[in-house]
Amino acid sequence: MNKNLQSLYQIAQKTTRKIIGLMSGTSMDGLDVALCEISGAGENTEVKLLHFDTVDYSEEIKTEIRKVFAKQTIDFQHLALLNEWIGVLHADMILNCLKSWNISTDEIDLVASHGQTVMHAPKILHLQEKFPNATLQIGDGDHIAVKTGIITISDFRQKHLAAGGEGAPLAVYGDYFIFGKKGENRIMLNMGGIANFTYLPATMNPEEVFVTDTGTGNTLIDAFTRLYFPEKAYDKDAEIALQGSVNQALLEELKADNFFKGPYPKTTGPELFSIEYVKKAQTKSNTSDISVHDLLATLTRFSAETIAEAINFTINNTSYDLKDFRIYMSGGGMHNPLLVEWLKELLPCEFLKTNDLGISGDAKEAVLFAILANETVSGGESDFGSRRGIPSVSMGKISFPS
Repeated sequence: MNKNLQSLYQIAQKTTRKIIGLMSGTSMDGLDVALCEISGAGENTEVKLLHFDTVDYSEEIKTEIRKVFAKQTIDFQHLALLNEWIGVLHADMILNCLKSWNISTDEIDLVASHGQTVMHAPKILHLQEKFPNATLQIGDGDHIAVKTGIITISDFRQKHLAAGGEGAPLAVYGDYFIFGKKGENRIMLNMGGIANFTYLPATMNPEEVFVTDTGTGNTLIDAFTRLYFPEKAYDKDAEIALQGSVNQALLEELKADNFFKGPYPKTTGPELFSIEYVKKAQTKSNTSDISVHDLLATLTRFSAETIAEAINFTINNTSYDLKDFRIYMSGGGMHNPLLVEWLKELLPCEFLKTNDLGISGDAKEAVLFAILANETVSGGESDFGSRRGIPSVSMGKISFPS
């Protein structure tokens, strides 16, 4: 037997596995690195978060990624170079984290790498009939495996696409395995650059589980904060938005896009929710001259209302009452006090963080990819039924160190 396959077989047979989950989202602020100890698989998965760190991206890294990020016209050579470069950078970040945690690479079974998304193109966005749903994450898994010496599982979204999904959101699998609880209705709300939620009914019936993107989370707030305040990466504590007022005309125009009229589940990205998207809405609503404070307040309200409307729509199509749900927040948006205040105003639920369930809301997505890697080597096939959006598949491509 090939020695790498033999190593993988031995890892799959272990009672517990140490897996590093990596996540870099559309905010491009850095790489989340989560060292997890995982036992079991599927609905019997148990996770312990041993270490977590976010390695900030330098301005150089952000600049290079933005040259291709969510753009239809790019330098193709630069994209090819970035694929390898990001893989090497992520490998270095893993090694530095392990060194700071005083852990050797020999102690790690797997790396689960999400990669850096540079284009998300479901058919509802690209509108080209002959082409399927598509998405692209860069940061080559082979480079990570070779440089770290650790078996690496990456490119998770492609199997989801191949099985008929849109490549997102993938959080549903880990959410169901580790956050579902019989007897309690839960909504796992992640507010990253794009917001999404997983609906976990008290029955724990996988065929009732539902997941969808809702629209923008932080991406527009962050983009306009950087545009007007280049020294700021985001609107910390909503200090800019809190100085403004919501412009109702602009808000209604922002919500008029066909994305919000389409059926659930659906996915989206900064390819739609861009600076140009807002500028067009301002032109149509004659609000191009509003203050930056009013603009940030309106964009924050836009995120809050579209999240709340998606959740309301979903629960109203079930036999449950929204008041019976607990919402567990994760992602950068959970730190935005104005966004959270408005969500509480719009949704009659108890709001908590995934921290209350033992997993840091900042680490959650990286942990979820570690869980997907665990499923790749040790899981079976959980049956989520034949509904659109949640194919019953195991995901990820395996890269060996040698």
